[in-house]
Amino acid sequence: MATLLPAAFTAAQINYWAVLPVLIVFGGALIGVLIEAFAPRSTRHTLQVAVTLVALVGAFLALVFKATDNQGATLDGAMIIDGPALFMQGSLLLLSFIAVLLMAEKFASAGADAFTPMGAAVPGSPLEAAAARAGWGTSEVFPLALFSIAGMMIFPSAGDLLTMFVALEVLSLPLYLLTGLARRRRLLSQEAALKYFLLGSFSSAFFLFGSALLYGYAGTVQFAPLSAAISKGSLDLDGLLLPGVFFVLVGLLFKVGAAPFHMWTPDVYQGAPTAVTGFMAACTKLAAFGAILRLAYTGIDADRWDWRLAVAAIAALTMIVGSILSVAQTDIKRLLAYSSIAHAGFILVGVLAFDRTGVSGVMFYLLAYGLATLAAFGIVALVRDGNAEASHIGQWAGLGKQHPVIAGVFALLLLTFAGIPLTSGFSAKFAVFAPAIAHGGTTLAVLVVIGLLCSAITAFVYVRLIVLMYFSDSQGEVRALTPSLLTTVGLAMAVILTIGLGVMPAPVLDLADQASQFIR
Repeated sequence: MATLLPAAFTAAQINYWAVLPVLIVFGGALIGVLIEAFAPRSTRHTLQVAVTLVALVGAFLALVFKATDNQGATLDGAMIIDGPALFMQGSLLLLSFIAVLLMAEKFASAGADAFTPMGAAVPGSPLEAAAARAGWGTSEVFPLALFSIAGMMIFPSAGDLLTMFVALEVLSLPLYLLTGLARRRRLLSQEAALKYFLLGSFSSAFFLFGSALLYGYAGTVQFAPLSAAISKGSLDLDGLLLPGVFFVLVGLLFKVGAAPFHMWTPDVYQGAPTAVTGFMAACTKLAAFGAILRLAYTGIDADRWDWRLAVAAIAALTMIVGSILSVAQTDIKRLLAYSSIAHAGFILVGVLAFDRTGVSGVMFYLLAYGLATLAAFGIVALVRDGNAEASHIGQWAGLGKQHPVIAGVFALLLLTFAGIPLTSGFSAKFAVFAPAIAHGGTTLAVLVVIGLLCSAITAFVYVRLIVLMYFSDSQGEVRALTPSLLTTVGLAMAVILTIGLGVMPAPVLDLADQASQFIR
């Protein structure tokens, strides 16, 4: 046996500098688990927030100063650190830092839906008293979030289908738990978590089955050999190729909420704690689209003429479903959920361009959309009617008169979602639609027209909400809580960066263009 081991087993070549950001995030998550187990209850929340933020900052610094100089395949090709992977990981760490700031508010069981700003409770009020009686903060959200973030970082840098599947599970399992943590509407939250888990399990099964079919076709799960095998062709095994590609894409399209795999999105967005919803909407979508780009451009690109039209139809259906159904929504979180579905369709148009400009446009769109989404859900968590979240859009009537700053920021974010010029939404839509027109032929030109029409529909939805805030009288006890320091910093970062990407998008677009080349 001793003589066989060297020949049968070879140690994987690991470039630790390349994967250092992921290792730091995993390390922070493990430290968080130890804090949860051994730290006193009174100090747990503060320690968890500090460790989580330090881990994210440390990972970002490691990415900028070390990983960028160590690009290439590592772990025997299981991970590929290249321009798109680094841009996605950096964007993800930025969005996650803001999301953690918004999630850093302690839970209270006193009638707030989820992450109630404790600093906003009036001293001596029933809200503060009930929170004190509750005597706990859900500090376990932070190691769970870090585990999910680590999976998200691996997802767009995976070099084979097996690593991508492991990353999919690592990012998804903590999200199922985080979805069920809302306290006031616990039954709705638990239902959302169960639905997310069941449908997520089906999507994982589709992905794994498709991976098995592709392995049967090519004899490998690594993307570069898979692409070469597809280019070479195999008449005897052609029956495995297209079903394999289809099932793998189904698993990935589920994570971005593309129609008809979107059914979980409105329920999960509505039932999850609001800060967790923002985290999922921004970070999960970015990681999943990064994985789609990696697979489409380096793994199954040689077969794209067989599946491109089907994905184009999914993109069109996603835009239409998201925009039209958003018109009928009366719950603010469900409205933003259908808006997220429509945006997934817009991004898919850029993916299908199959050009470097399409890759850079998609990456810019994901960053711009993520920042605006985090800020939007952060504001949704602050707006209250009595002690409960103002979930019905009718409860937002008159907010512009009572809280002009909060309403003004939210209006800006809605205009960003609509893609009004001089907002990051306009720059992002141009960045994905222009490559589609230039390189996609008639099919993508039709998709762009559909996208513009759907943008007009969603703009009506957003403007209607703005009119409601500014030109209608309040009919309840609508108010905006005074955010704590962490929430203020998180919201300020998201809003300032959103404005910056709208007014001066060129530096980030140039960075995305420089980082748009995949390494095979």
